[in-house]
Amino acid sequence: MDFVLKGIAQGLIWALLALGVYLSYRILDFADLSCEGSITLGASVASILLTKNMNPVLAILIAFLAGCVAGTVTGLLHTKLKIPPILSGILTMTALFSINLHIMGSANIQLNSVPTLYTTLTSALDINKTTLSLILGTCVCLLVMAALYWFFGTELGAGIRATGINEKMCRAQGINTDTTKIIGLALSNGLIALSGAFLCQYQGYANINLGVGSIVIGLASIIIGEAIFSKVKNFFLTLGGIVVGAVLYRIVVAVVLYFDMSTDDVKIMTAAVVIVALCISRYANKFGKKSSAEKQTSDDEQKRKEKRENV
Repeated sequence: MDFVLKGIAQGLIWALLALGVYLSYRILDFADLSCEGSITLGASVASILLTKNMNPVLAILIAFLAGCVAGTVTGLLHTKLKIPPILSGILTMTALFSINLHIMGSANIQLNSVPTLYTTLTSALDINKTTLSLILGTCVCLLVMAALYWFFGTELGAGIRATGINEKMCRAQGINTDTTKIIGLALSNGLIALSGAFLCQYQGYANINLGVGSIVIGLASIIIGEAIFSKVKNFFLTLGGIVVGAVLYRIVVAVVLYFDMSTDDVKIMTAAVVIVALCISRYANKFGKKSSAEKQTSDDEQKRKEKRENV
């Protein structure tokens, strides 16, 4: 049972990345592939600051800002230099690999002897790491969800959502879509870097290859969450579905590893989980549309019957 709790704890950290990917992929309709560089950026910035004896919370906030800068660069490449979205993300991700190496000074930073947020709170509250991770992860996810729910209810947030739905119509209404794209990408990559900052402290190290495959994890979490919460129309619950998707994904990974599956096969298992989630989502939507069509046909037939009886 302990391995499941650990999977949930890690899932709550990866949920921040999933929320960041959701902002760019779903809300902004922007295929941003800089995710793998941004999560490593967050981990590298936080870890190097922790080795300089900086407060863990402040290190996390600075890592978030660093991610926002990375997202801004991607946005500027696309909006000002007119580089396609996918290529903009790839260029940023490629550049971040070298930047992260320069920040860390090496390919790996160990945090075992450095006070982190987890070690500090574990000692202060006298609880084990897994329990602390569950409590802290839940609180952080709820706080981020509440902040996003509030932000996207503002005029600027509504403009970002509208940009993702119909960019041409937004421009016709006088909205500067370049600005909304840049802000949306900055926020997206900031959340991804935030995930990296928490992850390196949870694991006790930061590695240059930390972000490899992270975009797939984010997309898998989104797809799983949407498949489960396909009927939900409330935005806050939709965000909650993304968090649940990330947690379920990590539980699956934890179960597989618990049964001694080789770590070399984790990537292929990840791909399999995404494929299954896509199939479930597709057939769920297809069944939902079919049921709606049958219900509409039944209602129309009932109205025609009532009309004949009245005549």
